[in-house]
Amino acid sequence: MSVPGPYQAAPGPSSAPTAPPTYEETVAVNSYYPTPPAPVPGPTTGLVTGPDGKGMHPPSYYTQPVPVPNANAIAVQTVYVQQPVSFFDRPIQMCCPSCNKMIVTQLSYNAGALTWLCCGSLCLLGCVAGCCFIPFCVDALQDVDHYCPNCKALLGTYKRL
Repeated sequence: MSVPGPYQAAPGPSSAPTAPPTYEETVAVNSYYPTPPAPVPGPTTGLVTGPDGKGMHPPSYYTQPVPVPNANAIAVQTVYVQQPVSFFDRPIQMCCPSCNKMIVTQLSYNAGALTWLCCGSLCLLGCVAGCCFIPFCVDALQDVDHYCPNCKALLGTYKRL
């Protein structure tokens, strides 16, 4: 046999292409753990015949190292700080500080400074026949109290003036 040219394969172990990289290798998931070298394909590597008749490698499973318990471990407690809630004239969703449940507040309208100011203004304009009491019927002129629907606790007040 003659010397192999650039177009002929050299005799000896075949250099068959290996399988494409796994998803973890491609995305670099767990890249901080060293991965063992890939097995060399051949008759002794345990190739499994897939449903399409092609050879494929069985999945290899790796375990993560187990941390050693420390006798001087410090307990860490996570504290969640709730941001201050701004109350307006619409119901809001929040965690009730009284019953610790996620709720949508219930509204209650009460006469406040703006209501009395409008009533006095209408009275000065000559609406003394009962029309000056109209601001007490208009929710847009009254203060708003926010209550929890579960425990009925007062959560906050929105004052118009």
